[in-house]
Amino acid sequence: MKWTFKEYKELTLDEFHTILQLRIDVFVVEQNCPYSELDNKDKLAYHLFAFAKENPNEIIAYTRIFKPGDYYKYAAFGRVVVHPNYRKKEFGRVLIQETIHKIEEYFNTSTIKIGAQTYLQKFYESFDFKQDGDPYIEDGIPHIYMIRN
Repeated sequence: MKWTFKEYKELTLDEFHTILQLRIDVFVVEQNCPYSELDNKDKLAYHLFAFAKENPNEIIAYTRIFKPGDYYKYAAFGRVVVHPNYRKKEFGRVLIQETIHKIEEYFNTSTIKIGAQTYLQKFYESFDFKQDGDPYIEDGIPHIYMIRN
């Protein structure tokens, strides 16, 4: 799997379109959660993604990453998504490992804060994230803040 890591201004129109299409298909349609997916946070973020070898127009996995101070006090990532056709193949684990690696490499920190859907708590704990605070509801979905030091 070949990863692409770009700032917003480096993305091509086709890349950004494909990213938004995947995020909308999963977060809005699949999760039945109508909300405005397009936000100004994309302009602050670094975008990490990998295209499918067999279909170079299809993203397998994606997340957006923020340097410390751009979203939270600490480095952060969100909009973690694996294409439905590639789930159950450990791509989520590979995506999080690569995300942590990029944060450590580019921002020289291992402290990361995320807002995770609560059903993924054990998944993120396997990467040494720990719950930070009480659960909360975002767009009708239970979430928790988590920190990794």
